[in-house]
Amino acid sequence: MLKKIASLTILLVCTLSYSQIGGKYTYQFLNLVTSPRQAALGGKTLTIYDQDVNQGIYNPATINAEMDNHLALNYGSYFGEVSYGTGAYAYTWDRHVQTLHVGVNYVNYGSFEGYDEMGLKTSDFTGSEMALSFGYAYNIPWTPIYVGANVKLISSTLESYNSFGAAADFGALYIDEKNDINIAIAVRNVGTQLTTYAGEREKLPLEVMAGISQELENVPLRWHLTLENLQEWNIGFSNPNRSEQTIDGPAKEEKVGFVNNALRHVIIGAELFPKKAFNVRLSYNFRRGEELRIVEQRNFSGISAGFGLRFNKIKFDYSYSRYTVAANMSLFGLTLNLQ
Repeated sequence: MLKKIASLTILLVCTLSYSQIGGKYTYQFLNLVTSPRQAALGGKTLTIYDQDVNQGIYNPATINAEMDNHLALNYGSYFGEVSYGTGAYAYTWDRHVQTLHVGVNYVNYGSFEGYDEMGLKTSDFTGSEMALSFGYAYNIPWTPIYVGANVKLISSTLESYNSFGAAADFGALYIDEKNDINIAIAVRNVGTQLTTYAGEREKLPLEVMAGISQELENVPLRWHLTLENLQEWNIGFSNPNRSEQTIDGPAKEEKVGFVNNALRHVIIGAELFPKKAFNVRLSYNFRRGEELRIVEQRNFSGISAGFGLRFNKIKFDYSYSRYTVAANMSLFGLTLNLQ
């Protein structure tokens, strides 16, 4: 039994968290991208404020009346047999209550071969996790400031072990309409396990982020800048494959300098024709690119790209994210305007 859990834990750390930050917490799936548009812009964009109903899952302050009666469904195949999907829906009750938002995240880790502590094969097992969120945003009267919150109920099943949790996301958004600049901050996954897997309570993947974006005046392009993991400054770690071997002593570990560590908090992205029926997106995630970079080989880790295509009341989105030579991710999304 211990070997089962150990094998599954290793898989989760390796597949769903591409940095050492991910290995410290439970319910890591909460920080997976919510849509192809998000993925193509780096995975953690906070400042999108339009009809994209998916955005309410990541930053609740962006929930707005333009999302009314929009339904979004997204699906992606991660590494191996891991599959991931999200859904979102928003409904504007009236001019006083404003817009209510519902979102769901689901990940299935596939099937695993079970072995006992003696190495003897037992029955196969699976693992899956899900989170259901309810969100709401509020415009502070007479200001261009929006605040919002999501409340999430979390369920996790890993082999015969189950855990339930509750968490909340908090966000704020400032919109400068004159200069077409959006500035946002979000605190995600503030919560706790209600029931543990095996008696040991684990922390949730709390994250503090900030972002800014602007649509250029004479060019149909909106650029995005996101600062991730602001709750922890030192997120760089030494890659053993980049250590330097000495003649008469132990290997010298790679040193992560100030600039290198600072850049690992940065995600940059751009969206061409953001308000048109067809748009193109491109981004670079510095942390992913640095931590998955192969020594002496160019593999373009950290780059993501995608596009969106709208036909009347139907919108299709696609993104491709580069992780390693052996494993990359495509995400597909469909948004329906049900009005």
